[in-house]
Amino acid sequence: MFIIDNNTIYRIPPNPASPIRHAWEMVKRDHEQVLGAVPRFSSAAAETPADVVIRYAVPEDRCPERPEAFCFRFFQDGDRTTLHIAASDDLGLVFGMLEYSGKYLGIDPFWFWADLPPVQRSRIEMSADDYDSPEPFVRFRGWFVNDEVCLIGWKEEYPPTREVWQPVFEALLRCGGNMVIPGTDLPKHGIHADLAAEMGLWITHHHAEPLGAEMFLRAYEGKKASYQENPELFEALWEEAIEKQKDRNIVRVLSFRGQGDQPFWINDPAFDTPEKRGEMISRVIRKQYDMVRSKVADPQYCVALYGEISELYKAGHVNVPDDVIKVWADNGYGKMVSRRHGNLNLRVPALPEPHEKGKHGIYYHVTFHDLQASNHLTLFPADAELIRREIGEAFRVSAKDYVLVNSGNIRPHVYTLDLIRELWTRGKADTEEHLGSFVRRMFPSGSPEIAEMFRDYARRTISYGPNEDDRAGDEFYHHPARQIVGHWLQGKADQRDRRLYWVTGEVDFPEQVERLRRKCVDAIPGWIELMGRIEELLPELVEPDRLRLKDHLRFHAELHLSGCEGFDKLGQSYKAYHEGNYSLAFVYASQAMWKYEKGLAAMKEAEHGKWANFFRADWLTNIKSTVENMDTLRRWLRMHGDSPDFFAWYKNFLMPETEKHIYLENTHRNPLSDDELAQRLADKFGV
Repeated sequence: MFIIDNNTIYRIPPNPASPIRHAWEMVKRDHEQVLGAVPRFSSAAAETPADVVIRYAVPEDRCPERPEAFCFRFFQDGDRTTLHIAASDDLGLVFGMLEYSGKYLGIDPFWFWADLPPVQRSRIEMSADDYDSPEPFVRFRGWFVNDEVCLIGWKEEYPPTREVWQPVFEALLRCGGNMVIPGTDLPKHGIHADLAAEMGLWITHHHAEPLGAEMFLRAYEGKKASYQENPELFEALWEEAIEKQKDRNIVRVLSFRGQGDQPFWINDPAFDTPEKRGEMISRVIRKQYDMVRSKVADPQYCVALYGEISELYKAGHVNVPDDVIKVWADNGYGKMVSRRHGNLNLRVPALPEPHEKGKHGIYYHVTFHDLQASNHLTLFPADAELIRREIGEAFRVSAKDYVLVNSGNIRPHVYTLDLIRELWTRGKADTEEHLGSFVRRMFPSGSPEIAEMFRDYARRTISYGPNEDDRAGDEFYHHPARQIVGHWLQGKADQRDRRLYWVTGEVDFPEQVERLRRKCVDAIPGWIELMGRIEELLPELVEPDRLRLKDHLRFHAELHLSGCEGFDKLGQSYKAYHEGNYSLAFVYASQAMWKYEKGLAAMKEAEHGKWANFFRADWLTNIKSTVENMDTLRRWLRMHGDSPDFFAWYKNFLMPETEKHIYLENTHRNPLSDDELAQRLADKFGV
């Protein structure tokens, strides 16, 4: 047996590299959390023997010979058993140290994001069995910390500091991830990329920022962003990026899109055929490829086959060198098909053909932002089996050299990120077994009923289209709602809103509103039922598990329920207005605002302890903006019949009949507030 307690002495390599120092700080903290005291430490030069030795491997260890591999080797010296954690490279040692932390000290990969502290113990006993790390199924596996507004707004400092980024990168490493895009278009002076490299992660780039270079229009204000006209300016930016990062572990992105993450030909109309566009992209990729090879030994590259580039590649217009990983993307809703652009939804398969040569990988969304129906603040809206099946199919056609997961703000997406941890590690997963294991980790005092609630969550989301991935996230209740209010108040209600065709079809505006409202109305009973079951179970849980269930399931259900109810009231408001019943429309608009405010209250309740202000930068779903839109709507509606004195509706509907004929104007000069008037009218109308 091997024993860990407060007499355990650790040793790390002399003059440790930065990733080793970071990992040692994690292990040291973990040991203290579990055993209640700072661990003892022995330097390499000290004569005191160590119980846990962290070191680079030697041939006698017979450690697996591949990048990032590690092994545990136990040695007996008399009565003393010593554990050696050995690896051939820095990241291997990091993974070995974190495996020790997870396997023996009991630290969960998402302990920080799920508020899941380890069990405190006075002594840990384990079998002294040697261990070789298995080879991860995917070579490059990581997160794109994208649309990360909650991380940006959480603390006062901008760009986010080490305090924000360190838990992100630690969780990724604990999930076995080795690669990251650390944020979206953040200032270059921020700590994000440097800290990721310090902690041993490979850096990769956004497909709109090839090679991690500065955006052309930021570097050359006033110049035309055309490679055809200014190739030397583009190449200078690429050269600078390659030079700056040549000593780091980088999976370099070769790409050519336009400025602002859109096709370059939007601003360069000379490229008016697929052949011309594909030739330009191929030429640029080859140029970037050659530039990297001239400066970097054994470079790793990828090219994002995203959106229009995927379509051009599939049609044979884009050529990519065989040793460049071709990265295929899902549509933002978990299906490996091309994404929807406005109302255009071609759903072109986005995977390589079976046995297609070269290296392949995927970019996959468990969270998305698209101004339509995506999930940003809430859990992935479809069943976890969709994730398993789509990623499994990608692996089947050999798209397994690279998996990049859009991880968003981490905290709302712990469940799906944990599932993908298993997929990129083992190449497969049983979603039922995974869910059971996840629930037992997250809710030790809970019951199997919680797992069923997670299953039911996906069953309750709105199916807004014919495909299995047409499931609504939180943005469904907010972006279309604000579009409706804007279209209506701009006096365009006699015209269809083309922006809504993707969900309503080409019908007149009143029918567009009603179709959206009906989808929300139909979902309300399911969300109420799920919320009721959660509320009934909460008192049975111990306090930490109770809070965790609120944060990681009830919060999500509440955003859906409040969104459905708010949209229902908005639709009723428009119907009443369309029928000329302005006072009733005002009441329904007020009720819509109150329902949407429940979403704000849910976010505020989830901002306890260290999470204070976590949702204050909700600028994408932007529930606060929806509330303000409803307030604007009801103020506008009150102009229809209650203006200019804002006393007419009170007189017509609320004033006692005996008073209507005898009151004096000069005694009634304090109109009711919008809230009070709406509430009293609602009581009067019985709605």
